[in-house]
Amino acid sequence: MRHSLESLAAFAQVASEGSFSAAARKLGKSQSTISETIANLEVDLNVALFDRSQRQPSLTEAGQVLLGQALQVLAANDRFNRSANQLAEGLEPRLTVVLSDTFQSKTFENMLSQIDQRYPALRFECLIAEYEDVVALVQQGRAHLGLMAAQDTYPPDVGYATLAERSEIVLCVGRSHPLAGRPCVTTDELRTERELRLSTFELNDKDTAPPHATWSAPGYLMLLEMASLGFGWTELPRWMIQRFGRDQLVELTVPGWPRHIRVDAVWSTRRALGPAGAWLLESLARG
Repeated sequence: MRHSLESLAAFAQVASEGSFSAAARKLGKSQSTISETIANLEVDLNVALFDRSQRQPSLTEAGQVLLGQALQVLAANDRFNRSANQLAEGLEPRLTVVLSDTFQSKTFENMLSQIDQRYPALRFECLIAEYEDVVALVQQGRAHLGLMAAQDTYPPDVGYATLAERSEIVLCVGRSHPLAGRPCVTTDELRTERELRLSTFELNDKDTAPPHATWSAPGYLMLLEMASLGFGWTELPRWMIQRFGRDQLVELTVPGWPRHIRVDAVWSTRRALGPAGAWLLESLARG
């Protein structure tokens, strides 16, 4: 190996401070030690990193190129050490979260960013499901945590916590649908048109569909696609329409709509959450 992490850290510190003496103070070393470290690094690399012709050292062109790569190596080493420490302290190697599309996308983005920064060693897996399918995946141990539209009751082995956020659900149709041009639509008028309905795998054997014509799908994105093509009306989270269907869908004005629904985090009480899962649950519940 032609260089050490210590020498790269000294190189980065001198470049940041613009001075061997200032870098030495930051690193708690003598100026002579830092100067010797940089000189040895330059010999090992066969490249001049600093121009010493002026009172203060300045990066050479080669030094500017190598500084960026040195910083990447140091960041990777820091990430490696944090990962090793977290695993040694009992961090679960994998965290699986099953999400309903009622969970706001912006909150999800923030959640991913925090997980990435806080638990670099974690293998994070995300599943998509709705209603009973979320509960089933948690009960089966396939997922550690679930985020879903709140239910009135849960099985006795499922714990839950209501999140601070609410999800807004609206009724919509494709722009070519007969209801699209109506200023207001009644529930009786809805019954005369095909409903595009959410149907989970867990409810496949339970016919809960209303007597009027329906098509069904296990996820909101598929319902969005069906509605965009004009096959019927459906319920969708507003954030999803804004992100994926703004130009293809029309929101219907119907008495009692839109609706705001609670979002719950659910987990199995038969399996203890690991440090990352417990932290995520606490963070989500705290909002």
